[in-house]
Formats: sequence, structure tokens, C-alpha cells
Amino acid sequence: MTRKRPLHRAADRLHRGSRLVTARLLQWAVRWCRRGHRGDLTGWRAWLGPALRSATLGAGLAALAWLVHRRPALMWILTGAWALTAWWSGRPPKTPPDDAEDTPDEHPADTELERWKTLLLHLTEDRPGVHLRTVLQHLQPHPDWTGRTVPDLRAHLEALGVPTDPRVKVGGTPTRGVTRAALLTLSPEREETPSPPQRLPA
Repeated sequence: MTRKRPLHRAADRLHRGSRLVTARLLQWAVRWCRRGHRGDLTGWRAWLGPALRSATLGAGLAALAWLVHRRPALMWILTGAWALTAWWSGRPPKTPPDDAEDTPDEHPADTELERWKTLLLHLTEDRPGVHLRTVLQHLQPHPDWTGRTVPDLRAHLEALGVPTDPRVKVGGTPTRGVTRAALLTLSPEREETPSPPQRLPA
């Protein structure tokens, strides 16, 4: 395999970091807007808060664009700040030491299942579940998952024994995902023919 040149590695890190920063900003914006929803109201009044917050974000972006148009030098500051943030976010994940060979009583498939269970529970946060597309978005900055698809992720999880549900409702949109209840009932029982383990991304 050809070793990447330093410039190529730097470009890959900036690209990976930019994607991660963009995903985090979008997730923050969606969560902030959703927090404006009023559960004690019904109809359009309940969604007035998210609509106002969305309008506030749009006005803020428009104001920033107008300011940059009037003061083009600000683009250098914004570009530099973005590059530094992307560089920091795109750093290679730390690979934990693999002690499976040193501890013969530990089952690799069980260890992988526990790592996935921990990751999925973390991504559900305080919600009843997590969509597979959200999990994939979290994984794609990792080299092992770059270019992979939701069906790939679904197949990998189900091979480990993690059940997926076609109608996990998070944020009002039901789609394929994993429920918190299903994760909490998982037990690390070793299967007779476990799938080849892949290291869980950090």
C-alpha cells in the first residue's frame, strides 16, 4: 500500500475535520430549535418556538454574510478559525490497546458488542433511540467507515446481535434505527460463530 504524503494526510485530516464540524453544527442547530417546542401546547402554537429559533438562526447567518460582504477581510479570520477547528476535530482517533490476545478468557465478539452498545447508548442521549443514519454520520470520519452506507451498518449490527427497528421515532421522524430499550436488554452472550470483529471507532 502506498504511503500517503504529508500534504495528503493533512488534506485528509482537514476534510475529515470539516465534515465532523459541519455535522456537529447541524446537530446543535437542530437540537436548539427543537428545544423551543412547547409540549404543553397543541397545533401551530407548540411549534412557534422552533420556528422563531429557526428564523433567528437564518437571520444570524444573513447578518454574517452581509458583514463579510462589507468587510471581506473578515473572511481570513473566519477561514482561519474554521481551519483550526477542523484540524483539531480531524485528528486521528486514539486506538485503544488490544488486550484480547493477552487475556484468553475474554471473547473478542463480546468485547465488540459491548463497545457498540456503549457507543449507541451514548448517541441516544436522552431520546428513546437513535437512527442508523445518525450513527453512520458519527462513524464516517473514521477510516474504516468512510464511504459505508446505512445497509452496511445495519448488517454489521445485526451480525453482532444488535436488533434494528424500521420505525424508530426520533424528532418526529420514524426510520430505521436502534431503540434504547433494545440496547438495555442486550447481554454479551457469545455466539457459536461470531462475525469477524472490527475495532469500534473512538
